[in-house]
Amino acid sequence: MGLAQQLACYALWLASVFAFAEWLRSRQVDGEWVRKAVHIGVGNIILLAWALQVPRWLGVGFSLVFAGLALLSYRVAILPSLNSVGRRSFGTFFYAVSIGLLLFLFWRPQQQVFAVIGILVMTWADALAGLVGKSWGKHSYQLGSLQKSWEGSLTMWVVSSLVMALLLLGYFGFSPLLLAISVVVGGIAMGLEMFSWWGLDNLTVPLGSASLCFALLQLLNYL
Repeated sequence: MGLAQQLACYALWLASVFAFAEWLRSRQVDGEWVRKAVHIGVGNIILLAWALQVPRWLGVGFSLVFAGLALLSYRVAILPSLNSVGRRSFGTFFYAVSIGLLLFLFWRPQQQVFAVIGILVMTWADALAGLVGKSWGKHSYQLGSLQKSWEGSLTMWVVSSLVMALLLLGYFGFSPLLLAISVVVGGIAMGLEMFSWWGLDNLTVPLGSASLCFALLQLLNYL
């Protein structure tokens, strides 16, 4: 598929995500659910990029543009589905930066799966942990100024482990060792997510998950 056709596919995907978010907003859906819908929808574009083999320069370039828009959106309401003006978090900015860094580091033969791991852990585990914690979290704990719930944190561990297991086993084949790595790194991702001041977990969770998986599989001669 040519570059123009690829760009059209990515544009259609993103347009569908933001159109869905605006529909949710028009239905008076809670803003946090709208944000997470966009968070998940945008992040899943990595699967399309993987299937179409987006050039690394293009993926990194898009991430930088989106990071710039994210910074601007904290002052101007250009991404209402993601931010409120003056919102005290740089999570959207870190989200875009982490995608760019993961593509820069891992978007090459034999390593693309690690970029996908980092992005999808951030996309699914972080989003679902936030929603579960907010909607059903009954057992809270405090980390400085952060209020967390064990329900949300355990969701982060379970979903992170599941995402990594599906990708590692699908890419390398079934292995109990890969399952163990998924669970261990999923637990570390949960720990990183606990320290989420200013949205920094959108940087530490994806980069930490991808880098640890890569380092462990190198150590174990999977690469």
